[in-house]
Amino acid sequence: MHLLCPDLAALPNIRHGFFTRQGGVSVGLYASLNCGPGSGDAPEKVFANRAIVAGTLGAAPGALVTAHQIHSNRAVIVEKPWTHKDAPQADALVTNRPGIALGVLTADCLPILLADNERKIIAAAHAGWKGAFDGIIEATVEAMRKLGANSESITAAIGPGIAQHSYEVGPEFFGRFMQRDMLNRDCFLPALRQDHHLFDLKAYAKKRLQSAGVFQVTVLENDTCAEEEKFFSWRRTCLRKEKSYGRQISAIMIKNSPNT
Repeated sequence: MHLLCPDLAALPNIRHGFFTRQGGVSVGLYASLNCGPGSGDAPEKVFANRAIVAGTLGAAPGALVTAHQIHSNRAVIVEKPWTHKDAPQADALVTNRPGIALGVLTADCLPILLADNERKIIAAAHAGWKGAFDGIIEATVEAMRKLGANSESITAAIGPGIAQHSYEVGPEFFGRFMQRDMLNRDCFLPALRQDHHLFDLKAYAKKRLQSAGVFQVTVLENDTCAEEEKFFSWRRTCLRKEKSYGRQISAIMIKNSPNT
């Protein structure tokens, strides 16, 4: 039902999980662990799924928080849990409070979980191409620093997202990245179609983490677009002209005590 990053799993003060679409109560297009309130799924099923995720992490159902994600570079420090209707617009959540599970919802974009285990500071970021391009990763690390984290002590994991061979982009997309930095060429391969490329979002996110001073980075290679049994995918939904799609969740939490 969920995947673990070995480096994060080894941290004694942290619990985390990159949850797949499996193990929930939703049906149809949303089968089965759909955790996205904005997906069109029945709200009671979504919140039942989120309670399953919270329980897996050892959190209270209401202690799993997510933001209204807007593909921005806004990182918010979480001091107490909120309800879905009170969630802020942001694409990264940061806290030093034990027992609060920080979640991000994805369906091809990258979930990035980060932890400074020694100082007990964690973050969860949602990074599509736009958020990563506009600086959500650096904003997340900076918010962690504001709480006292040391970037060199941060362990980061880039979770399941769209893989390069599934991510074809056009000439304007490629030109935008080249105009910013010609070294971004390393994140592109030529596609079969003329003037199109295959974009490696995971490699780009790792590059941005390193530029922010985070070098303990693990990349989970799962492809959300290609692995239909495990993951929801926006691009796959568009290619099939389906009416809607679910969202998987990735979450991280500071343990309440060494015995929890």
